[in-house]
Amino acid sequence: MSGTGTGVGKTVVTAAVASLAVDRGQRVAVLKPAQTGVAPGEPGDLADVRRLAGEVTTCELRRYPDPLSPEAAARRSGLAELTPAQAATAASRLLSDHDLVLVEGAGGLLVRFDSGGGTLADVAWALGAPVVVVAEAGLGTLNATALTAEVATRRGLDVLGVVIGAWPDKPDLAARSNVTDLPVAAGAPLLGALAAGLASASRQEFVDEARRGLSPWLGGTFDPDVFARDEAVTDVT
Repeated sequence: MSGTGTGVGKTVVTAAVASLAVDRGQRVAVLKPAQTGVAPGEPGDLADVRRLAGEVTTCELRRYPDPLSPEAAARRSGLAELTPAQAATAASRLLSDHDLVLVEGAGGLLVRFDSGGGTLADVAWALGAPVVVVAEAGLGTLNATALTAEVATRRGLDVLGVVIGAWPDKPDLAARSNVTDLPVAAGAPLLGALAAGLASASRQEFVDEARRGLSPWLGGTFDPDVFARDEAVTDVT
């Protein structure tokens, strides 16, 4: 799971995919290779995943207190770096006794994990795993999405599709237009649009909204054509 940047909704999308898999009876693990900007003992992204998704296995390999890239945060703190090989090994171990393993990156696809330049893209390549791009809804998202998808493709990765991490209650013209344009920018289908504010939902509400907001490819009922048509109607009225 890679975002086009920080704060685009990766954790909520990860939890949504996990929640639907758990609801189907699958054994699910979520790996967060590096958590930054969170002090020891404080709840991080995986605490949100557990709260929203239910019975999932979670694994965090490194935690750095500064809100920086993992590489910069490790350098500043003096703590050990994380390599893509370590992250890929952890994911492989989790896959040995789980039906689904989701890997949530830190920031974007090319945010550095270590001083050798390792990134989430290297983890995905080592695992042969498809990439779901989590994007913003509004102005500026098309360029960031296109850059992320192009880099992924050039590195031999399979971009499964793009999910809008937080669809606003009152989408503006740019957001409504992007429903059609985001799949073009990504070169891959729109796999969902999750309602903004889902992080505060109850677990059952979250599962219900995840089902409505994610494509059948991810376990939901979201239809991008219907969604685009409905938003076009909203634009006219």
